[in-house]
Amino acid sequence: MARIGGDVGGTNTDIILETFSSDSVGAGTFRHKVPSTTQDQSIGVLQGVLEVCDKAGIQRSEVSTIVHGTTVATNISIEHNGAEVGMLTTKGFRDILHIGRHKRPHNFSLHFDVPWQSNPLVKRRHRIPISERILPPSGEVEVPLDEEEVRQAARKFKDAGIKSVIVGFLFSFLNKDHELRAKEIVLEEMPDAYVCCSCEVVDAMREYERFSTTAMNAYVGPKTSMYLNNLERQLKEHGIDADLRIIQSNGGLATVDSCCEKPVNILMSGPAGGVIGGSFFADLDAEKNIITVDIGGTSADISTLAEGDIKIMNPRDSYVAGHPVMVPMIDLITIGAGGGSIAYIDEAGGFQVGPRSAGSMPGPACYGRGGEEPTVTDANILLGRLDPDQMLGGDLKIDASLSHKAIKEKIADPLGMSVKDAALGIIKIVNNNMALAIRSNSVARGVDPREFMLMPFGGAGPVHGPALAEEVNAKGVIAPPAPGITSAAGLLTTSLQYEVTRSYLCELTSIRGNQFEVLQSLLKDLDDEATNKLIKDGVEPSHIRLTRFAECRYHGQGFELRAEIPDGELSSDSIQQVIENFHRQHDTDYGYRYDEAEVELVTLRVVGESASRILEWKELAPAEGNSLEEAFMYERETTFDAGQTLITPRYDRSKLMRGHVISGPALIMQDDSTSLVPPGWSASVSRFGNLMISKSS
Repeated sequence: MARIGGDVGGTNTDIILETFSSDSVGAGTFRHKVPSTTQDQSIGVLQGVLEVCDKAGIQRSEVSTIVHGTTVATNISIEHNGAEVGMLTTKGFRDILHIGRHKRPHNFSLHFDVPWQSNPLVKRRHRIPISERILPPSGEVEVPLDEEEVRQAARKFKDAGIKSVIVGFLFSFLNKDHELRAKEIVLEEMPDAYVCCSCEVVDAMREYERFSTTAMNAYVGPKTSMYLNNLERQLKEHGIDADLRIIQSNGGLATVDSCCEKPVNILMSGPAGGVIGGSFFADLDAEKNIITVDIGGTSADISTLAEGDIKIMNPRDSYVAGHPVMVPMIDLITIGAGGGSIAYIDEAGGFQVGPRSAGSMPGPACYGRGGEEPTVTDANILLGRLDPDQMLGGDLKIDASLSHKAIKEKIADPLGMSVKDAALGIIKIVNNNMALAIRSNSVARGVDPREFMLMPFGGAGPVHGPALAEEVNAKGVIAPPAPGITSAAGLLTTSLQYEVTRSYLCELTSIRGNQFEVLQSLLKDLDDEATNKLIKDGVEPSHIRLTRFAECRYHGQGFELRAEIPDGELSSDSIQQVIENFHRQHDTDYGYRYDEAEVELVTLRVVGESASRILEWKELAPAEGNSLEEAFMYERETTFDAGQTLITPRYDRSKLMRGHVISGPALIMQDDSTSLVPPGWSASVSRFGNLMISKSS
């Protein structure tokens, strides 16, 4: 039997296959890359899956599970090509999606863009008010739902050709009846429509964020559902009757059916796998404090993990394409910096790199696919940091003369500088862009990078690692064993997971009356809901783990933080523990706590998960006196950041053993990436094949 992880990037689709019966290093793992097919990601995924099966020499029927990381939903939101959405909302609140929170994205600019107004998820003419009203705090009905108005609105949507509809009523998190009944009526009138209620997508308070999240769900839903169902069908048609799982933005896995119902949960599916994979490989060698930098062809995704914890972003900070999306996401930053990032001279004569990317087609100029603009990859080729005849193990044909031509014509000649200096400039600019993003995800949040190892991966990661580590003062660099497929490997190390929420406001410090019983009842309902979702996916009840959180704030604050709720029955002691957990989390995030202040509960959240089989990665054999001669390949000139060009040895990473130490300058080559060891640095090989690169003492 075998499992496959497939992660779609902007340039390449990375594939890893694990068999369950091998004694070789990597537990019988096989790695593969194919160009991403941006017009339809499933084409590249299917090609990669079929080819890696052939590479491993297994039958397609032996594949039991495929775990997929995709940017389909993300791309729809960024490219503004989602479905035309209709909305039913409470009379008098038609313009909530337009008004938002009156936040100014740039306080002192007169020319800023407001995405929720310039690119609305639901046009105003398609937002129809309905007579109904639920009242807080108990959810009692003040105005009954006018079912005829709902029916007439559905007919208008149908006449307008709208096939995606959301229902967002005021205070539906207290009483779902009106929303669910309105959905029934819409489906009676429009049986083929994609319809979702706000109480189904995010059952929590804050109308604007709830409506926006639901609108995003309907906006990306039809195309995302079509993609996932099409991929599942194509796999079966090619003899692969495997369970298809999708990684969600929070790092957990979900079924195709679940992701079709709530595609808003996979908006950050692509970057999530990288953080999980980076954490997995660092943990193998007991490194807990890491900053992951996933540098692919189009973007760089950055996340900070303290003490091995993958942090979930606060819902108030969760934005996709400028729209608030109140679903759990791994805390990361994405910038337009990758191997395919294009270098250019702007209208003011400034030297810029990114965020525009050459992607996989035409790709960097050196690919010979028609690209004429210089990219970061072209600069690395020209500087000798990537060898043209070794890209993807020699399978990717590279023409170094095209890199020279593009950099000379587009950058060097217009700026009156040498081609080498222009290439060095491209590298320095893109590294500086990434360093600024790393600081914003670490230093700006009170994290000292001097206590962290930088983990660069992705095809372009390790060649930039030392310069980035020096720029942000990190302890050193960890280049994982398979940098180019670390995100795909991460897909095989995570669990099936669902999160369910329910808003309930009460003062925890002075909880009184029947509030304790209400809390107990709500937690039980959430436990049952999370459990039932997993059982529906075929998980045995004994394999389910529930983690419960109270999202709390100090009385008078506008937003809340997660505080874990102890296992077992709710009691006065466990309430006190929740309060203490909140104080501790507040102190961690903000540097202070108010032990005497009232702590208010806002939302209960239960995370249900079922642990999956973890990717097995075996130890390397010890070097035990074996020299580096067997790993040595050849020497070539390489230009480093200070501008010096040195004869630099290349080593075959697959022939390195535990305990080997390589002094810089050196390049360590493998099929899916190249690791750079600058002069004055050294790289040691760890037990599990991580390269620990640091300045020589």
